[in-house]
Amino acid sequence: MKTLIHPTAVIHPNAELHPTVEVGAYAVIGGHVKVGPDTTIGAHVVLDGPVEIGARNQIFPGAAIGMEPQDRKYTGETSWVKIGNDNRIREYVTINRATGLGEATMIGNGNLLMAYVHVAHNCVIEDSVTISNAVAIAGHVHIESRATISGVLGIHQFVHIGKHAMVGGMSRIDRDVPPYMLVEGNPTRVRSLNLVGLKRAGLSATDLQILKKAFRILYRSDLLFKDALEELELLGDTEHLQHLRRFLLLSQMPGRRGLIPGKGKANSRDDES
Repeated sequence: MKTLIHPTAVIHPNAELHPTVEVGAYAVIGGHVKVGPDTTIGAHVVLDGPVEIGARNQIFPGAAIGMEPQDRKYTGETSWVKIGNDNRIREYVTINRATGLGEATMIGNGNLLMAYVHVAHNCVIEDSVTISNAVAIAGHVHIESRATISGVLGIHQFVHIGKHAMVGGMSRIDRDVPPYMLVEGNPTRVRSLNLVGLKRAGLSATDLQILKKAFRILYRSDLLFKDALEELELLGDTEHLQHLRRFLLLSQMPGRRGLIPGKGKANSRDDES
């Protein structure tokens, strides 16, 4: 029989590990941790609950998941990290619990978090997101499915990053990144559609054409933001266009950071343009 738990691992008797979980040397697993089938926990990993981890995840050496949030508002209340299935969490990734009683930091399914990524309290990372090395994600950030975040950058608290977006390396992300767009630079600007990512995702030629027209309206015209949104309504009612319009509108709501502007535009809000 193969021994799945290394003899040097320290596992609290109240931890719930599926019998197929593999645990490497010197890993430490606390009493409020639950791990699903076929998950691999590497050497020197620390899991400190409350943490729930699903099936077929790979957690590489040195990762620390479920530590208390690095937040002055945290007062010891019970909060969570909840991780889905089929994620790869590379070396020295840190994922903190949420602030707020019963709140959770959420990681979905099929994500790749490369080495030294930090995910702060109350973040939500949906599905099939790729986050490259040394990305620091502040609290309450929401990253939608199939976004790609390049390396060595910081994301400001409360920022939303739309699905299928691409963020260039070493950028400063202090406002919302619209879905389907490629942003990069200092200061960061929307540069183009994320055409490579959209084609890889299998969007149809029709959907791509509509999104190209939407990009030109938003970032290559002189229309005010509210007028550009009205023009988008004339393009049709496809799923992707609906999502883009909804994201743009929500970005202007109280508590949101506003939108990263296009090239040559100072700001996405009409009253500051």
